[in-house]
Amino acid sequence: MKVTFPHMGNAWIVIQTLFESLNVEVVVPPTNSKRTLNLGTRLSPESACLPLKLNLGNYIEAADEGADTIVITGGIGPCRFGYYGEMERQILQSAGYNYDVVTLEPPNGSLLGLAKRIRYLAGTNNSWAQIIKALRFAYLKSVALDQVEDLIHAARPRLPNSMETEKIYEDAKKLLAQTMTVKGVQETVRWVKESIRESQEKVDTPSEGFNKPLRIGIIGEIYTILDPYTSLGLEEELGRLGVEVDRSIYLSGWVGNHVFQGLAPGYRSIKSYPGHAKPFLPHFVGGHGQETVGAAVKFAREGFDGIIQIFPLSCMPEIVAASVLPRVQEAYKVPIMTLIVDEHTGQAGMQTRLEAFVDLLERPRLQRGIGQTRGEVFGVGGR
Repeated sequence: MKVTFPHMGNAWIVIQTLFESLNVEVVVPPTNSKRTLNLGTRLSPESACLPLKLNLGNYIEAADEGADTIVITGGIGPCRFGYYGEMERQILQSAGYNYDVVTLEPPNGSLLGLAKRIRYLAGTNNSWAQIIKALRFAYLKSVALDQVEDLIHAARPRLPNSMETEKIYEDAKKLLAQTMTVKGVQETVRWVKESIRESQEKVDTPSEGFNKPLRIGIIGEIYTILDPYTSLGLEEELGRLGVEVDRSIYLSGWVGNHVFQGLAPGYRSIKSYPGHAKPFLPHFVGGHGQETVGAAVKFAREGFDGIIQIFPLSCMPEIVAASVLPRVQEAYKVPIMTLIVDEHTGQAGMQTRLEAFVDLLERPRLQRGIGQTRGEVFGVGGR
């Protein structure tokens, strides 16, 4: 068995760690690229959403390296993600790729069913004690990755050198991918904090508003939020524009709530979102549509300057959420912009819209004398 999986942001680091801890051979698909998308688009129905097309491209690239088993999570409700596993298996089979597809979700809410699928992947050479230990370590690493991402979100609009910030981020991901000890994970997070602090000290005289950059909350469909190729580098671009971002979903929070049914809360748990959404969207609509609305309310109550919803073209739960968000915008007087992406979305158009949105958010702040314009250099503030 050679296991592969969809490439979604930094999730590959966690999944690779899990399988390597169990001595299961794993094929990490190449980072999403235009080639990945082109390969997947050739096999996909025209109306399929962008994540499915990228998933298929991932599997084709992984098959070239000998992968024969796909691991994917599942979903329920009016969201096509719940059908991905079977749809992708049939599409790949028709194209000559005979993959075994294992969907990691609690069938009918049964954690026992999930355990059986984990046991199948782990094989007979691993005891349950070894499996649980591997799961715990992979989960710990996912929390650390989320902490690092959050630190980078805060650093981007404040550090004077954007290339230096991205190097810290890339080096941290490499270190987390390589380390196989709890101590190594903890030391990496400490190293990121120290590296950011050292960069702060290079700023002799931080500008008056360096501790108060614009804050934008990112909400929407999980794949487009977590995968920088799919979002066209949304978070990094906003950081360069002097914006500190936070997002509604982090990997460990989603896994803890969705796969392990809330047994592991993760970093930034999403369990409170349905409660926040209740006045505007009181029921489940599939995917993370209700959580999108709840996160928008939460960001608005926390005083964020703006909110951006991003999702793939034709995503039904997010379309429902998008129809509700104008009510949130009106109730809390917070600007909300919706970005819809597919294989035709261009970087230049995305950048233009982000610059216009940031300019819109800056005007009232500048009139009150808070913060500074995008052209100024930020220092590093505490968080």
